Amino acid sequence: MSETAIPRYSKVRRADRGSYDHAAIHAVLDEGLVAHVGFVADDRPMVIPMIYGRVGENFYLHGAKAARFAKTMGPGVPVCITLTLPDAIVVGRSAFHCSMNYRAVMIHGNARLVTDLEEAEAALAAVTDHLLPGRWAESRPMTEKELRSTAVLRVEVEAASLKARSGPPIDEEEDYELPIWAGLIPLRVAAGAPVGDSRLREGVAIPASVKARL
Repeated sequence: MSETAIPRYSKVRRADRGSYDHAAIHAVLDEGLVAHVGFVADDRPMVIPMIYGRVGENFYLHGAKAARFAKTMGPGVPVCITLTLPDAIVVGRSAFHCSMNYRAVMIHGNARLVTDLEEAEAALAAVTDHLLPGRWAESRPMTEKELRSTAVLRVEVEAASLKARSGPPIDEEEDYELPIWAGLIPLRVAAGAPVGDSRLREGVAIPASVKARL
């Protein structure tokens, strides 16, 4: 998408930190685990953290059909979805230049309830495998009752942008001579050792999907 075709509400103010490249946006979505979904319910802004799945350009969410988000978004409403990967704390010589290195994606689109059973199951598989690669095939199939009680929402992406900061602090030129430490504190999300359920049957090995997250 050319920058001239990008809607004003999706443009990144600083061009040097913005990108609208689909591959770069997908890479952040595929690395992240939790997205914050914003919508309006009862004339109030709401933001809910949710796990998600991506199939091509479509973004999928799921939850209980009785939940407020499903009832509100099901008929088709505009939503704004954000996801941020913090990479480092940027320590400047002045408080003004302390910052964060990050990659953040913002998506604008319309959410709508998925009514096709085949698409709903494919979406639920995508959400599950995004959380734990290969877990859908390892799990027992969903029952009809579980499928009936689950709302699957498809967000058809209208516009998406990536904003990122990287590199060291950018201090005032005269501050570089100050005897004040400056630099980066790298950040990362790391999985710990798996802890088996207390009712796990003896001899059941850790599956490939869990190992994939270690």
